[in-house]
This record gives sequence, structure tokens and C-alpha cells, in this order.
Amino acid sequence: MAMSVGGEGDEDEVISSINTTPLVDVMLVLLIIFLITIPVVTHTVPLQLPKQAVMPLQTQPKSIEIAVNRDGDFFWYEKHVDAATLLERLKAAGVQTPQPEVHIRGDQETRYEAIGRVITDCERAGIAKVSFITEPPARGG
Repeated sequence: MAMSVGGEGDEDEVISSINTTPLVDVMLVLLIIFLITIPVVTHTVPLQLPKQAVMPLQTQPKSIEIAVNRDGDFFWYEKHVDAATLLERLKAAGVQTPQPEVHIRGDQETRYEAIGRVITDCERAGIAKVSFITEPPARGG
């Protein structure tokens, strides 16, 4: 019995490449299985589903639009009103059920005092929803 010491050691060399042929074969088999089973799964029973019309449960009242020009004058929709009349109308709207929303449109040159007076009147009247109408900025500019 002879033993080889040193010299050529070709049989113990590590192979650094991976044989991917079995992996590709398994993946192709899985692909074929999925292609065959997907059409079987997608078959469904043909049904005529009922159609339902959505009806609102609660009607929304018309929103109140108040405009304030640069001089501080108040406009209920498009009709000029004074401060006392504005408060009276807001109090009448505040007791309605459901309560309307108040939309405030203020001129760009309007003093904050005039807008603040409208907001204070809305608060006194018990109006819960107050919003401001603004002009969106120009696109691309």
C-alpha cells in the first residue's frame, strides 16, 4: 500500500461552479403546472348579481354663502345685508336640523376684522361648520 504525500492533488480540488440544469428543469416543471392549473381555478359559476341603488339616508341642507368685499360689507348669497341682519339670519340657520354649513368668501383686500366678525357671528349663532372659499393657485407657476 502506497500513500501519496504531496505532489499533484487534483482529486481534492473544490469545484466553484454550480450546476443550474436541475434548477431550470424544476422551474420549467413548476411553470407548466401553474399554467395548467390557473384556468381551472378561474372558472366560476355564472351569476346575475342584484343591482342596488344607493339612496342617501339624510338630505343635506343647502350651504350658506357669505361674501365680504374689500370695504367690509356683508353679502348673504348675493344680497347686501348689515351686521344685525347677518346675525339674525345665522341664528335662524343655527337652529335648523341638520345644520347648514357656512362658506365665507372674502376679498383679498378685506381686513381681517370683517372676516373675524362673520366668524364671531357664526359662533354666537351656534354654527358648527364654517369654511373659507379660496381660489386655487395657477397650475405650473
